[in-house]
Amino acid sequence: MVTANLGIASSQLSSVANRVLIDYKDAIADYRVTDMPVIQMFAESYTTETGGDVDITFGKPSMKLEQLEEGATPAYQHTDLRSERINVKEWGIAVGVTRRMMEDSRFSEMEMALNEARRAVARHVTEHFIKTVFGLADATLGTGITAGTAPIVAATTEAVILDFDDNPHGGFMGATPLQTDLASGQEQRLVEYGIYTEAELVALGNHYQATSGAASATDGELGLADLTKAIELLGAKGLNADTVLISPSHYKTLLNMADFTLPFAAGTVSTTNSGASKGGLDYVNAVSKNAVVGQLYGLNVVVNAYIPASRFGVFDMSIKPVAYVERRGLTVEEANPGFGITGSYMSMRYGLKIIRPEAGVIFISA
Repeated sequence: MVTANLGIASSQLSSVANRVLIDYKDAIADYRVTDMPVIQMFAESYTTETGGDVDITFGKPSMKLEQLEEGATPAYQHTDLRSERINVKEWGIAVGVTRRMMEDSRFSEMEMALNEARRAVARHVTEHFIKTVFGLADATLGTGITAGTAPIVAATTEAVILDFDDNPHGGFMGATPLQTDLASGQEQRLVEYGIYTEAELVALGNHYQATSGAASATDGELGLADLTKAIELLGAKGLNADTVLISPSHYKTLLNMADFTLPFAAGTVSTTNSGASKGGLDYVNAVSKNAVVGQLYGLNVVVNAYIPASRFGVFDMSIKPVAYVERRGLTVEEANPGFGITGSYMSMRYGLKIIRPEAGVIFISA
């Protein structure tokens, strides 16, 4: 809460009106920064001094050691680069409260309005990230494919995902990802790793898959075979799956499974919040504070209300799948919307896109 600083009564403004105006200016200063954990969870953050679309270039695994005969010179190699274009847009919200509301209310109306506006910003960014990562269609946000009118599904090809005009938010590895399936000028994202050739990686499957019980799958189902499949897919590309993101419906399914109680059996655990023993109430409370509700096969299980019951995802969170470009962070500016109204604007300019196509696997039940 902002502490009220009482003003001096005058012939033009009452002491209440003066206090309200001073409170409002203090509140604006307090709300210029909003913490949005979803950015830290999913994204590598970048800043830019230019607006509009931003191009990010980074290297792919491209060099190999050669066996040399005496006196021989190795062949020259160079870095293989790949570029991604990120679309930066501006989002904002206007807050306005009449002077009569502030004078007659028992509460600090402007502070309450700014608090709700800040929560709205956090909800918006969370929804934008979740719909981008899970390939969900949203015409307003522009996520999914075909101008935000269709979601990415298991049959969606790599060529469609790479089409910036049709899918500016990108995606994980789609079906048929080899260069022969792509349009002219599009860059192949599939890279050989370990003992796997490109053809063998394709044979393992794409990163949008129907759940193992697809023939009779219902929303909220979570198959353990799907988790092992994701572990295999990520591992074949040099990553280690460590996180499962699920909906509240999937969480209910897990709670109905006796095996899900195993992570909370006797033993010790070291978490960011607590070193309490598994099985104790302190441990359950500690992990629940950051949305981590347990573990399966060593994967942290995280619940988020914006994930639909028809999808869940497995990720290597040590490799952030999304690039987040911030042209201007959240700012709060005083506005003058009209006579007798005190107001402000919250706005920010940012863009995001999936640039690590191998770092996540999305399972779809419907």
